[in-house]
Amino acid sequence: MNELIANFVGLFAESAPYLLLGLLLAGVIRLLIPDTWIQKVLGKDSSVVTAALIGTPLPLCSCSVIPAAMGIRRAGASKASTASFMVATPETGVDSIGVTLALMGPVMAIARPIAAICSAIVAGKLVRMWDVETPPKQEAVKSCCKKGSIAAQLSIWGKARAVVQYGFGKLLSDFMGWLLVGLLFAALIQTYVPASFLTQYGSGVFAMVLVILISIPMYICATASTPIAAGLMLSGISPGAALVFMLAGPATNIATLMVVKNELGIRSLAGYLCGVIFTALGMGLLFDAALSYFEISISVTMGQHDEMTSMLYSVAAVVLASLIAFQYGKKVKAVFESVKMKKLNSSQDN
Repeated sequence: MNELIANFVGLFAESAPYLLLGLLLAGVIRLLIPDTWIQKVLGKDSSVVTAALIGTPLPLCSCSVIPAAMGIRRAGASKASTASFMVATPETGVDSIGVTLALMGPVMAIARPIAAICSAIVAGKLVRMWDVETPPKQEAVKSCCKKGSIAAQLSIWGKARAVVQYGFGKLLSDFMGWLLVGLLFAALIQTYVPASFLTQYGSGVFAMVLVILISIPMYICATASTPIAAGLMLSGISPGAALVFMLAGPATNIATLMVVKNELGIRSLAGYLCGVIFTALGMGLLFDAALSYFEISISVTMGQHDEMTSMLYSVAAVVLASLIAFQYGKKVKAVFESVKMKKLNSSQDN
């Protein structure tokens, strides 16, 4: 139990700075970028490819992409482009590409973003094929995300307050429950599933399917997944299976999947999952086959993985925990007030 708690706290601390960055970015997007621009760029037929290309270089992980994607969706992006953005962004980024180059060499560093773009496009296309476009959810509080001339009239402090109210208030409140559930699942996997469980199968479809089954509940960013994948390669799994892990791990976790379901719908969730899973499997098999055909070997140089105990991560974890506690406090207060009002109304009726 102590190890489980320690792993949960470690994962929470690891996610905290990136999540806070994503919440801030979402607030800025919601306040400053016009809905009409987002609708024009990410709401048309070509938006799936555009969203994949926009999301690929962004250094946002699986936790920080959630609020950012929710922000562009609620600003008018289509379901397909939102799904494409949510796949491409956490699967790779300029930071994770650099780590991949350092640990696994140029071949893997090139293959990873290409596979991520393909995965995002396939997921977006499947969402468009399987689901029906509907208007995004409307915000319950409009004052924190006004656009256009109203936003232009706000002072600097007014804009900062609006960004904080939306990003660290409304958005965080919407998905923080599933965030904690996802982190708990990741901690369970990290605690009770040994690495040898995967490495004993080496390569092939079965090994890749096992990697995906383990990856779905995991909560890990693209950068953090890289040294883990490198370690698995050193233990015996194939480069293709490692690529599958680096694609599926960041894009398929409980929190992300629940946000896709709540924001886009169950059909979009099916398209999202199928796009990520089958593209990852296809890319993994193709990558292993290409390496074998061209007789290319990938050498792994393991670097030391940051244990996320620096002051930055500790402070970010405290800030995020405080924000979540504050939001839950508001929810509890609202429940008590609702019960109190019901009792008051009941006594008046009697």
